[in-house]
Amino acid sequence: MSRIDHVDFQTRTQPLAYLLTFRCYGTWLHGEERGSVDRRRYHRYGTPDMPANEKILSDERRTLKSEPLLLNKPQRETIQTAIREVCESRRYFLHAISVRTNHVHVVVGSIQKPELILGSFKSYATRRLREAHLLQAGIKPWARHGSTKYLWTDERLQRAIEYVNFGQGDEPFT
Repeated sequence: MSRIDHVDFQTRTQPLAYLLTFRCYGTWLHGEERGSVDRRRYHRYGTPDMPANEKILSDERRTLKSEPLLLNKPQRETIQTAIREVCESRRYFLHAISVRTNHVHVVVGSIQKPELILGSFKSYATRRLREAHLLQAGIKPWARHGSTKYLWTDERLQRAIEYVNFGQGDEPFT
């Protein structure tokens, strides 16, 4: 972190933007090899993710109310359009967006709380999917909540934009 970023961070009361990530329903479960966090034991800064656990994973799969959702191309395009509409109508600054088959990344600037923005993106995207007959009634498309990373410095903002635009691979399958 440069001295300028440090000074800016110390005087700034609002982040420059947020990196928001939300996953499709059932596509990342507790107990998987890649790790996860929970609200009790594995959600503290600096602690490791929850380790793989076949019993927990089996229980998670059994409690799913529907099949995991993987987004096809028309669904991904609809979601991207819906998020752009939200940003335009609410005057959020959209820095970057990447809609993948199992998750969505958005870098967005706003004075609103990131949880409110995330909720708006998810609800508008769901509504547009249903209106376009790309999502059946009763199917829950999103996992609960999502990730809301605050971007306080120009360097962090640029790294987030690069990650969303170029760090996802060429295919939308990750």
